[in-house]
Amino acid sequence: MTVWLLGDQLYPDAAPLQHDDHVLMIEAHGFAERVPYHPQKLTLVFSAMRHCRDDLRADGYDVTYVEAETFGDGLDEYLAANPGDSLVLQRPPTHGAGEELRRLVEERGGDCTLVENDLFLTTPAEWDEWVEGRASGGSGDGDAAGDTFRQEHWYRHVRRETGVLMEDGEPAGGEWNYDDENRETPPDGWSPPPIPEFEPDELTREVHEFVTERYDDHWGSADLADFVWPVTRGQALHALEQFVEVRLPAFGPYQDAMVEGEWALSHSLLSPAINLGLLHPREVVDAVEEAYHDDGHDAPLNSVEGFLRQVLGWREFVRHVYRESMPGMAEANQLDQTRDLPEAYWTGETDMTCLSEAVGHVREHGYAHHIERLMVLANFALIYGADPHELNRWFHLGFVDAFHWVTTPNVVGMGSFATDALSSKPYASSANYVNRMSDYCSSCPYHHTKTTGENACPFNALYWDFLKDNEEVLRGTGRMGLMYSHVDDRGDEEWAAIEERAAEIREMGENGTL
Repeated sequence: MTVWLLGDQLYPDAAPLQHDDHVLMIEAHGFAERVPYHPQKLTLVFSAMRHCRDDLRADGYDVTYVEAETFGDGLDEYLAANPGDSLVLQRPPTHGAGEELRRLVEERGGDCTLVENDLFLTTPAEWDEWVEGRASGGSGDGDAAGDTFRQEHWYRHVRRETGVLMEDGEPAGGEWNYDDENRETPPDGWSPPPIPEFEPDELTREVHEFVTERYDDHWGSADLADFVWPVTRGQALHALEQFVEVRLPAFGPYQDAMVEGEWALSHSLLSPAINLGLLHPREVVDAVEEAYHDDGHDAPLNSVEGFLRQVLGWREFVRHVYRESMPGMAEANQLDQTRDLPEAYWTGETDMTCLSEAVGHVREHGYAHHIERLMVLANFALIYGADPHELNRWFHLGFVDAFHWVTTPNVVGMGSFATDALSSKPYASSANYVNRMSDYCSSCPYHHTKTTGENACPFNALYWDFLKDNEEVLRGTGRMGLMYSHVDDRGDEEWAAIEERAAEIREMGENGTL
């Protein structure tokens, strides 16, 4: 049997792989000519694939590794040497990818069997059973049939089914989540724990040289000194261990915080390794839960639960909602937003400290943590009126952990409210949120307390203008009543000033002077 391993399926124990199986890997290059992917993302993917190849060969596997422009070209080469071969492929999570790859194989005289993707904690069948139970009124979480999917309900269901952080059938500590303990900002003088560091080896340097020479006009830092990501199974396991031992204690309380000059804080930085398959989410969950039960570890429940909710809850949830909502989600735009992204998303040049920091983190490392993604990058694009699909493309090309199944629900659904599949209201806010959860506003030339006038924070006028422009869709939407009571309290003169300031900001965003 020949097992075809894709670049996001690099955990051999999760593949349908026996020791006498033949392994096929195809490193396709042409896709990166169509989109200006971050050089660190391409370096990570290609280096991880080549290291996986070498590790498999060292373990005794027969591996055919093909470098080609496209998967079709790679299959041409492989099937010419192995005519009529039968391939087994874990179904990729990206919509339609499995069927397309199977078609490519069959067109060339081969056979391709798609099997369940084991790099997740839950299966489509388990999701479908849960959805059916909700529709029939069988949920234990107060769901109503026909509601938009809610992560909290799914998360509690998975906790019950897996027993993770459960004690005698109840959530550990008596609460399902500890959000109220996880919204602190670090005190003055606090320094985040160190991140794991991996010196690029000769193979990674070789890949980096190839990437920077071939894709010399792509977006983001090509400096190998900025590359901090694990590219092997061993490095990924070390990164997991380092997170549990060093970074986990402070993760919970500061997980939503933003600090000027700090791109990693106490975040795990494990999402690229998990999404590539270098780590299985089950072993990540087990390691963190075991630390909680081990008296020798400093693993507070709020940190443990907050992290496990991201992996066990949100990651699994968005994968299934994406599957349910495609292909429509890929074209959704219920607010009819069509503006180009502000120029600052491409240049990083802006006087807005929060936007400069967040874009800078992505440019330098291909990464920004979840609050920067949602409440700065997506939030600003949302109230600015940016096309959600241009924003999705920007996230997809810029983030090292991004795949279509990852960014589309998070950016199009959650961040842009282009569909209500994941949320009953848009995650839109004024400067108040950024000021509360960061130290950015203290050094910013824009005033977070001003809505109009000179140096008024762009978030504020855009926020109110966004609510006014989208009143027909949003008024009456869940939890928006209070905001629209404030909309109603503003007079004509105030609205004229807000609209003028919002138009000015959008012009500044367009010409790169924001």
